[in-house]
Formats: sequence, C-alpha cells, structure tokens
Amino acid sequence: MYVMENYDSSQIQILEGLKAVRKVPGMYIGSTDERGLHHLVYEVVDNGVDEAIAGFAKSIYVSINTDNSIMVEDDGRGIPVDIHPKYGRPGLEIVLTELHSGAKFDKKVYKITGGLHGVGVHVVNALSSKLVAVVKRDGKIYWETFIRGVPEGKLKSVELSEFLSSPPEELKGVTLHLNREHGTIIFFYPDPEIFETTEFSYSTILERVRDLAFLNPAITITLDDLRTGSKDVLHFDGGLSEFVRYLGEGYNAVHRDPIYNRTEGENFVVEFAFQYTTGVSETLESFVNNINTVEGGTHVAGFRAGLSRVIQDYAKNKNMIKGVESITGDDVREGIVAVLHLKIPEPQFEGQTKSKLGNSEARGIVQSATEGYLKEYFESYPNIADVIIKRTLAAAAAREASRKARELVRRKSALEGGGLPGKLADCSSSDPEKTELYIVEGDSAGGSAKQARNREFQAILPLRGKILNVEKSNDVKTLGNQVIRDLITALGTNIKDDLDINKLRYGKIIIMTDADVDGAHIRTLLLTFFYRYARELVTNGKIFFAQPPLYRVQKGDKVAYVYSENDKDRVSEKMGQNAVTQRFKGLGEMNPAQLWETTMKPETRKLVEVTIEDAAAADRLFSILMGDKVEPRRKFIEENARYVTNIDL
Repeated sequence: MYVMENYDSSQIQILEGLKAVRKVPGMYIGSTDERGLHHLVYEVVDNGVDEAIAGFAKSIYVSINTDNSIMVEDDGRGIPVDIHPKYGRPGLEIVLTELHSGAKFDKKVYKITGGLHGVGVHVVNALSSKLVAVVKRDGKIYWETFIRGVPEGKLKSVELSEFLSSPPEELKGVTLHLNREHGTIIFFYPDPEIFETTEFSYSTILERVRDLAFLNPAITITLDDLRTGSKDVLHFDGGLSEFVRYLGEGYNAVHRDPIYNRTEGENFVVEFAFQYTTGVSETLESFVNNINTVEGGTHVAGFRAGLSRVIQDYAKNKNMIKGVESITGDDVREGIVAVLHLKIPEPQFEGQTKSKLGNSEARGIVQSATEGYLKEYFESYPNIADVIIKRTLAAAAAREASRKARELVRRKSALEGGGLPGKLADCSSSDPEKTELYIVEGDSAGGSAKQARNREFQAILPLRGKILNVEKSNDVKTLGNQVIRDLITALGTNIKDDLDINKLRYGKIIIMTDADVDGAHIRTLLLTFFYRYARELVTNGKIFFAQPPLYRVQKGDKVAYVYSENDKDRVSEKMGQNAVTQRFKGLGEMNPAQLWETTMKPETRKLVEVTIEDAAAADRLFSILMGDKVEPRRKFIEENARYVTNIDL
C-alpha cells in the first residue's frame, strides 16, 4: 500500500467549522457519561496508531495524571506546523479547530485509518476545558494552547535543547517519554461543564489500548496512572494469535496453536486467528481499521460463511458426517475463540459509534480469504482438521438434543399455554413498564421478600441453592435443569436465537442475593446465564443487582442502614458511644419491613444496572471465572483480592 512520505500542511483540507460540538456533544462521542469521557482518550490514541499503521510510529505513551488530565504521546512524524498554503494558518491549529479537517481524505498520507475522518481530535479539543498540543519536529518543540477549543495566543516554538534544559512555563507538565526528534503530544483536561464525571478509569482505558496492542504487534503502548502508580507496557509479538490465547484463557484448547492468516490485496488486508476450545459458546471479536465492531457486520458474515463452507465441504469429502443429520454454522462456531481484523480504505459503518460494518464488498473479500487459506491449511494439516471436524460433529449432536430440550421448555412456557412456575409469586399488574421480577436466593429470603413486596408490581422467584454453571454445560444439561427452566418460563422471552425481548413479562429483572461470598457466587452464576442465554436483556438494560445493607446502626430512635465497612465506621462515629451495630449476614435476617425499606422500596433502594462496556473483556472474564481451568481463576482472584475490602458492589 503506497503512502505519501511528504506530510505537510498542503495535505490538510477543511470541510466545515467546529460550532456544533459543544452544543450537541452526544452526536460526536455518543454520550457525556463515562463512556463518552473515555472516548476522548481513544480518539487521541487512534491518531498515534494511524501513524504506526502508515509506518511512521512505533510507540505510544498514555498517562492519567494526578490532576486527572490526560497526556498522549506518539513518536510519529508530528502534526504539521507550517503555514497552510490555502488557509494561512499553521496546520496544527487547523487540525485542532476545524471540524472535518485532516490528511485522511484522499488516502495519500494515510491509506488506512480508524479515526473519525477529521472529527476525533477536534472533538477532544472542543470538549476540553484546556488542551495543549505539542509537536516535536525539525529539531524544535512547537506548541499551542486552546481553551474550550479556542486558540489562546498563537503557535510558539523553542529549540529542543532549550526545552530539555529549561522548558517554558506553559510546558512544565510535559515530559518527553518517547523519541525526542519527532512526534506529537496531546495534553488535555476534559471539560466538567460537558461531562457528568471527569474521573478516568485505568481499567477501562487499559482494555482499549490492550486491544490496539494485540492488533498492531509492531507497536508498544505504555499506560501509566500517575494517581496510583499502576503501569502497563503492552507489546505482543504474537499479534492476533496471542489475542486469541488471551481471550480463551479460561478454556482448554482442542488443538495446540491458534490458526492464523493474513491476506493482503491492493486495497485490503484480511487478518484472522482462531482456536477451538472446550467451551460451549462462540467468542468472536471483530475489528475494522482497529475499530471494535461489537455488532459485527459484513466482514463477520464473510468469515463465518467461509469457515462453515470449508469445514462442511471437508467433512463431506472425507465422508466424516455420520450420526447427525447435518452441520450448521452454529455447530461450526461452538467453542471457537476468534479475532478478525479487516483493513480497508473506505469503511462504511452503521451508526455514529461504528459498531457494525456495512460495506457489501467486505463479505466477499473476507470469505474468499478465509476459504482460500483454510482449504490449503486443512489439506496440509489433516490431523488438526480431523480434531476440528470431530469437535463440530459433537456440537451438531448436542444441537439436535438441545432442540428437543428447547421444544420442551417452549411447550411449558406461559406463552405457549403452560402454567407459570409454582414457586413464582407473580404480581397483579401485567404492564412490563411497571413490573419487576426479584430473583431471590433461598426459600427463607424468598418468604421474607414475598411479605415485603408490593404485590401490584413486584414478583418474587425464590431459588434454592446455587444454580447450574452454564459456562461448563451444553444446552441439553442447561435446559434439563428445573431451576433454569422455571427462570426461562417466568421471563417469557425464550432464549438465545429464539429470544423475543418484546415478550418479556417484567420491565426489571433484579438479582437479590445475600451480601456475602455465597451470595456473590450465586449472583455470578445468574449473570453467566443471562450473558450466555439472554444477552439482549443485558444490553437493553433489563438486568439489575439489588444492594441489601450490610449493617443496621441504631442509637435511641436514630436508625441508619449502611452498605460498606467504611460507612459503618463513619455512621457509628457520628452517632457516638453506645451505638448498636447489627450485621445482616443474609436477607432472611431482615424482617419484611426492613427488607422493603432498604432493598425493595423504589424510593429508597439502591439498584445497580448491569452493563457490558467491553464485550471482549466480558467474554474473557466469564471464561476465567466460570470456565474449565483453575489456574487462570486462581491468578485472577490473587491479583484482584487486594481491591476488595468487603462484599460490596
């Protein structure tokens, strides 16, 4: 792929101004909550990645500073600072103040890019209370300061040697971590007038930059949290193959090494890696130009079609299809852990957040690349092909048994004429906008919840003991479990491909368990079921955790319910001597009035909505916590136990 090396201001074009960004920020970054806040970081990092893809950068340094500002440095060519021949301003200023300006339109400077075609860095500037852009170029340090997107003064410069010995006052907080001769540093403060919070999450940023490091093995990305001392240096020589191993860490692989291929054409690069495991779900992470397409798209359809065709044809040609009626795409994908990365010059995404690829030609490109490589691979490595075919045939047999099990559940569901579960204490209202289903741990707590609830809109489904771990079970075993069948029947939606969210009988599904280790385990088991069998309920904001109090603190007629150890100490100290503290070891220890007031009354309770911020991270976490392997689970617990002071959400 040809890329122009002569990168100066003449390549920068202006399409329109920057007026609307502060007025309607959600149009550009999706929201002004934590998700939108972190999007600012991703936009700046992506610019450095684009430089690396073009062959001009090797390293990116990201720091979360003690004052909660962000600094992103790359060792690329540096944003042009010369005066634009048409617009009469420095290229740096144009790039940071004019919406839809940049060098990514004619594909001469950047053949492949994952940015927002000139929107990204402008939006960061517009939504920052202060931004300082620093460029290392031509033996000098150039910089310009912006206040809420407006230049404060003009572009300034200083010799590199002078900067290193005595940096200007405006650049006192800027440190050169990478190449001193060339590169770009963006230093910004998110605007509290725009964002609901300006507190950055290290783990959230880490997930994103880790993905980028896997996808671009030539890059080293350093994430440094100066607030806490946390630091990760991310570089993965194994690229997508290493990414696959990371995602499938909790499962046993059925063949030793991931299968990897890269196919490059005149205007595309198709790269994929996959490995079959003992898991029962498909884990497929897809990307286009480094953008995570969480809803898939035409490239994913092409990969799946190519994979299915090769496996089906190979099994038929080798006369291996025995004992099953047919092999479907679902059979082929059961237990697979895969990463797909497509690079194309003009990606067309559905929606502003770029979650789904729409290019019609992408399907054919990816399918052809997948089929071409796998046909040759299977012929070259028949032992691995045989293992995969046997894995697929086992999935096909389980699917046919699962179909019978699903039909049994469907026949027994309320919508098919069957009765609701006997243990379900239903509510009188049938309006899903108002109704709530409490899934409660144990008969004792269930009995207390039934007495405490508002019968008009709150239903109670008590569960006895710990439900089945569906991460280790196929559909036959899962749907043969009475507790899970009762839960599916109560929901009314059915599951997986048959799930119809419009048939959900309750507007909120609330998991209410004891505030102890066993309760946390039951909550995780339930969440695993919803994530694997009814994920649409999670993505549509229907699943919640109840938060019962840990303590009741009383002195005289003053009573306070507290939800953490720190709150207990603070409230006890405030009440003074002789305050009586009661520890609630379980929901059943609260009388119905207490349970209603603290955990079930809409006006006073605390609910936590379950969300999926990063599908890849969620998949991996479920595989570690609930999968086959003990060692990754032990390691995860050891590494994270120090963050837990009590069982609290």
